[in-house]
Amino acid sequence: MKQALLREARSLVFDVAKVFWVLVKIMVPAILIVKLLEETGSTEYLAWLLSPLMSLVGLPDSMGLVWATAMLSNIYAGMVVFFSVSAAESLSVAQVTVLGTMILVAHALPIEGAVAKMAGVSWRATLLIRVGGALVLGMILHWIYSTTGYLSEQNVLLWQPTVSDSSLSAWLVDQVFMFAYILLIIAALMMMLRLLRWLGIERLMHWLLAPVLKLLGIGKEASNVTIIGMTLGLGFGGGLLIQEARSGRLSRRDVFLSMALLALCHSVIEDTLLIMLLGADLSGILWARLVFALIVVAVMARVMFRSERPMQAASS
Repeated sequence: MKQALLREARSLVFDVAKVFWVLVKIMVPAILIVKLLEETGSTEYLAWLLSPLMSLVGLPDSMGLVWATAMLSNIYAGMVVFFSVSAAESLSVAQVTVLGTMILVAHALPIEGAVAKMAGVSWRATLLIRVGGALVLGMILHWIYSTTGYLSEQNVLLWQPTVSDSSLSAWLVDQVFMFAYILLIIAALMMMLRLLRWLGIERLMHWLLAPVLKLLGIGKEASNVTIIGMTLGLGFGGGLLIQEARSGRLSRRDVFLSMALLALCHSVIEDTLLIMLLGADLSGILWARLVFALIVVAVMARVMFRSERPMQAASS
């Protein structure tokens, strides 16, 4: 019994280290690139390119800087910029909801795009799904809100950023803490997955999710990592998805569709709460985002992988 526990512990440590090392190799170069882009003013250039698109989603040009910052850096950075530029704008709750939804769909692209690339999804596909998806969903929400007059009241900020140290040393310390946090989360997730498998709850989850996964065209083998990614984030779900893909347990179809779903809708708890602090409404940042992701992935499964169905039917 003792030897079996030791073997299980060694196996767990090995799996955690392997997943963590994969993410480190992906994230370190991406983080350095993001820092370089910030220091060279690339965010302002991207914001200038995005400004004409803002009218399509009913937002002032200045909101292009907010979205550009979130896409190149992260949601927190986008929120700080939003606070600084929104004071000069008179935004409605609908407008903040549209912007917040677009940020949730397309943010931290250098890091999360690198994770998707390692899992087998090209940069072109990632940018098309996330940036294109954000714009399409933003236009849909803008049309709904402007047509119905829903959420037309003045937005009220629920959050104000604290002044933080912007020195290089403080930035390095923040990165060290971030990687330590990632390591702890991965270890907890790997332990949870093994416990669920041992208790038989994993099979129950597969059974409960079977109708939704079947509708989306995603195999049941990808259910665990998809749930993790949707609840905790693409980085964690993507890291586990990379491991599953390399093990051969997931098909190319499952990897692509799972990553597409996570690209459009991930970290539905933490990220959604963050954007709510800006005054955004759940109708857009949660429910519309979730429904949009499910519809898009279901359509992609039927259009892109149509030729694989006869092969799967013949092999079953």
